Amino acid sequence: MDTEENASLQLFIEYLQIEKNCSPYTIEFYQQDIKQFFLFMTNQAIVDLNEVNSSDVRIYLTKLFDEQLARKSIARKISSLRSFYRFLVREEIIEANPFSTISIPKLEKRLPGFFYEEELQQLFLSCDSLTPLGLRNKALLELLYATGIRVGECTKIQLKDIDFSISTILIKGKGQKERYVPFGSFAHAALESYIKEGRIKLVGNNGNKHNFLFVNYRGGVLTDRGVRDILNKMMNTLSSGDKIYPHKLRHSFATHLLANGADMRTVQELLGHSSLSSTQIYTHVTNEYLKKTYMSYHPRA
Repeated sequence: MDTEENASLQLFIEYLQIEKNCSPYTIEFYQQDIKQFFLFMTNQAIVDLNEVNSSDVRIYLTKLFDEQLARKSIARKISSLRSFYRFLVREEIIEANPFSTISIPKLEKRLPGFFYEEELQQLFLSCDSLTPLGLRNKALLELLYATGIRVGECTKIQLKDIDFSISTILIKGKGQKERYVPFGSFAHAALESYIKEGRIKLVGNNGNKHNFLFVNYRGGVLTDRGVRDILNKMMNTLSSGDKIYPHKLRHSFATHLLANGADMRTVQELLGHSSLSSTQIYTHVTNEYLKKTYMSYHPRA
């Protein structure tokens, strides 16, 4: 990579960190996408960021399609580069943004998957409450469904973040944003049992000293991947054959709230969405949910 290109990228990363307050995960994707484009520039004998024009961008877009990348991945890469060049224009490093006239490929609109209440009930009943790991798994499942939090937010929770007196948790979300999320009586009971009877044994038996809520079998901090593995093992105990992932519980949380009369603004706040448009997709899911419920239970459906 050219020194000038490297300096421009570093300036952009600092902008994302300081001004945009992006998460390390988001910044990593920006870096990957931009460095990949720098490699394309080298292969095309383009020696300066200012030399890139709309024709070069179209060639790059064609290359991405030839690699048979998913439309979502291509859209993200183009969006990353558009933001990068917009920043360079703002800083007067280059004169024009060649990505400004390039349209991002339309994405297929797929409704998020969710569980019906009967399916969740089977999942909750499958939890083993007689072992420390069983208590942890039940608390994890109850909390994810009760709050709709992201798996990355869940693994960051510390004991001091939970206020059992008013049943709320301080959640540290995307972009270091914080919000308080309530949880119900089932999650309350499961968390208390896990902390008093499960977590203390898992941590104590292995000599670990930390304040994170969820731990692995060795007493260390539970990772995002660890959560996914736990949920998949729980799902394998059922005969339905469905797949489970943390976001499916988040989708179920939002869908069930809206189906039972919650207003969209409240659901937006609980989910930690910065924009209401991110929450609106659940209105479509709710319509499907209500239709299936009607067809299943109405005597003359």
